[in-house]
Parts: sequence; C-alpha cells; structure tokens
Amino acid sequence: MMYSNLALLAVFVFIYSLVSRGIENTPFNGALVFMFFGLISGPFGLGFLDLNVDADFLSNLAELTLALVLFTDASNANLRELKHSYHIPQRLLLFGLPLTILLGILTGYFLFDGLALLEIAILATMLAPTDAALGKAVVTNHAVSSNIRESLNVESGLNDGICVPVLLIFLALATSPGADGSVSMLALKLTVEAIGIGVIVGAGLVFAGAGLLKQCAKLDWVTETWQQLSVPSLAVACFAVAQWFGGSGFIACFVGGMLFGRLAKHHKHKLLLAAEGTGDALALLTWVVFGAAVVGQSTASFSWQVVVYALLSLTIVRMLPVFLALTGMNLRTDEKLFIGWFGPRGLASIVFSVIVLNEHLPGGDIILMTVVCTILLSIIGHGLSANSLVAVLGARIKAKTSAK
Repeated sequence: MMYSNLALLAVFVFIYSLVSRGIENTPFNGALVFMFFGLISGPFGLGFLDLNVDADFLSNLAELTLALVLFTDASNANLRELKHSYHIPQRLLLFGLPLTILLGILTGYFLFDGLALLEIAILATMLAPTDAALGKAVVTNHAVSSNIRESLNVESGLNDGICVPVLLIFLALATSPGADGSVSMLALKLTVEAIGIGVIVGAGLVFAGAGLLKQCAKLDWVTETWQQLSVPSLAVACFAVAQWFGGSGFIACFVGGMLFGRLAKHHKHKLLLAAEGTGDALALLTWVVFGAAVVGQSTASFSWQVVVYALLSLTIVRMLPVFLALTGMNLRTDEKLFIGWFGPRGLASIVFSVIVLNEHLPGGDIILMTVVCTILLSIIGHGLSANSLVAVLGARIKAKTSAK
C-alpha cells in the first residue's frame, strides 16, 4: 500500500509540475487542486489513495509547511515599500485582529447553543489568522499594488503567532475553571514568551546563519548542491528552536525571513529557490492529506449552523473589522474590501485544530467541524476568486494611474 500511495502521489506531482504555470492562470489554485485530488482519490472517493495519518502527523506537516512559506514570503518582502505602508498591517493586527475575534465570538454566541462561551472564543481565535500559503496568488501578483501586497503578507505572517497566546489563554480558562484570577498575568506571560522569544530566536539564528553562509561562500567551501539546503534548514531551525524554548516558531520564521531577505539582498532569489520548492511540495502533500483524510469524513457532519458560521467567518466577521480598522487610511473602498476578502484560512487553523483536539473539550467536535468547513469554503472561494478580483483591482489601479 505504501508503494501504491507513493507512486500515485509522485505521478500527480510530476503531472502538476508540467502544467503548473497554466493552472496558475486559471481560477483553480494549487490548494484547491490538491485538496480535490486527495478527496477524489482517498478512501471517501475512489479509494486509490489510502493514507493512514493521525492528527499529530497532519499538525507537524502543516507546521513545517507554514514555517517554510512564512520564511520565504518574508524574505521576498519589499522592505522599502513596507516602510511607507506599515500603517496598514499595523492597523490590521492591532485593531482588525481583536475585532475579528470579538465579532467571531458574538456570531458564535447566537449560532451555537451547544457551545460554552469559552469554546466559542476558542473557535473564533482558531479562525482569526489568515494563511500566507493560500494568499500567495495575491501577494505575489504585481497587478495588485505593492502596499496592499506587502500589507497582506505581513498580516498573514504575524497574526497566527499573535493568536497562539490568545488561544492558549482561552484553553487554559476552559480546562481550568479556577484560573480566572490569574488571567492577566497568564496573558502577559504567554504573549511575551510567544512574541519575544520568537523575535529573538528568528533574528539571532538568521543573523548568525547568514553571516556564516556568506563567509563560507567567499572561501569556496560551499557546493552548489548543499547551498540549496541552507535556507530550508535555517527556516526549520528558526521554527523548531523557538518552539523548543516556548516561543512562537511562526513569528521566528517571519522575522528571520525578513532579516534574511535584507542580508542576502541580490542573491536571495537564487538561495530561496530550494526553500520555495520544498514549501510548495509540503503544501501539496498537506492539502492532499487534508482532502483525503479530513474533508471526506467531515462533510457528512456539517450542520446548517456550521456552514453559516463558516460563511460569516470568511465574509462579515473578517471584512467588517478590516474595513473599520482601515478607516481614515488613504485607501479606496474597493481596496479595503479586497484586503478584507483576502483573508484565507488554512494551515494555521489546521495546527490550532490539533491543539484544541488534544484538549478533549465537550464541544470539540462542533469546533473541529466548523474549522474544517471554513477551510474548505476558503480554499474554494478564495481560489476561484483570486485571479478575477486581482484583474479587476489591477485594472482600476492602472486606470487611476493613467488618469493622473
């Protein structure tokens, strides 16, 4: 069975690589193709693919994928543009993110009678962070103005790390009823650890690693083959070391990636190719596993409350806080709506699902089904709309520029 799975996946990867550029120009993004391949070929479809994976395997796979994507996307960020437009992601993270969680809690309160308030808060936090991998089609498309692209990139790179301590606080309160009195200290401790350790580890490892790589390359100690492995290993090291010391590995990867892009400068594109390819391969495998092992067995359990919450989470719960947070900025209404809509949910929510699943909450099944439904609708909705909405926004920006 292992060899049949391996053969099927290998053939699929080879075929997709042959037509990857053509698929990028269609409404069907990679995640959508991968997920449906897993669903159709998995045990709930034709049964050709038999993946016996557990929650920990899926979580570890999603974590490594997200770590590499965050590192490479941050390395490719345009820091010069970000200096002029940093107010956008600042508002999205400081105002938009908390408002999204609060609106998610309010929405869940009216929809889910079977969930406790803290369980609803956990669900809202799990679905608050956006996915850098699913948003790649937008943040790498130069038809979108650079300030919007860089803002979405920074937001998706940091919001999952910020949500980690919030999620852990809600989980601690839900599983330890007497912890209310120490919630403020717990919040402060977890936030400082997650963000502080993540920043220190990411910046420290990359500064040392990039320096060593540069010096060894000057001495001609590095072969072409092993040079390609330097960046993926550095990204994984940032993630693993930060997690090991109790910080956020996602923040470490994003901060480390930003610094690496700054230090590598003109050579970064060549150095990042292997890391980007590895991240794409892991993303493919993650979405195939998600489609084969999770989506197939979950769709039959969706209730109308689950579907409605998922739809609202992707629209009003996300878009209204973003619109309010960006009020007063030099952005048109369609640009604010564009930023609000492109908040796809994916890898971070999968990782959070496994964390919550291991806590065995009374409403854990409803929470898990809602997260799965939201991710599924996000892959479909954001995948099908990305190219068309980018084209519309790009045309408006071009027309505005021409008018000037």
